[in-house]
Amino acid sequence: MADSATTSPEARSEAEWRAALTPEQYRVLREHGTERAGTSCLLAEKRAGTFTCAGCGQPLFEQGTKFESGTGWPSFFEPIEGAVETTVDRSHWMVRTEVHCARCKGHLGHVFDDGPAPTGLRYCMNGAAMNFEPAE
Repeated sequence: MADSATTSPEARSEAEWRAALTPEQYRVLREHGTERAGTSCLLAEKRAGTFTCAGCGQPLFEQGTKFESGTGWPSFFEPIEGAVETTVDRSHWMVRTEVHCARCKGHLGHVFDDGPAPTGLRYCMNGAAMNFEPAE
């Protein structure tokens, strides 16, 4: 995770981002990459706690909103209010809704309308873009 004592996420240069993140985190968060399905250690995370942005520490999802989607990526039906923003993603010859951190604008993944109740949404997130903070 990025060191909060360094430059604020909104003002970081790309060199500062590279220094603060692992190569995989940088590829996903800053270059809109996607990790290989089934590779995230967060996929099996079931403890009580909060999933946070690996770029800036912003709390993103509570454990209680995580579900097993069978896709190979950590999936959630609802983010913490105000934690994420979305944009239209027209890459790869399709139209999807990209999800990014509301604070540092790092790419997290995509949201689809095939999730469970109560929202019907599936926030399909890259584990490399997040950290997990267990509840105390």
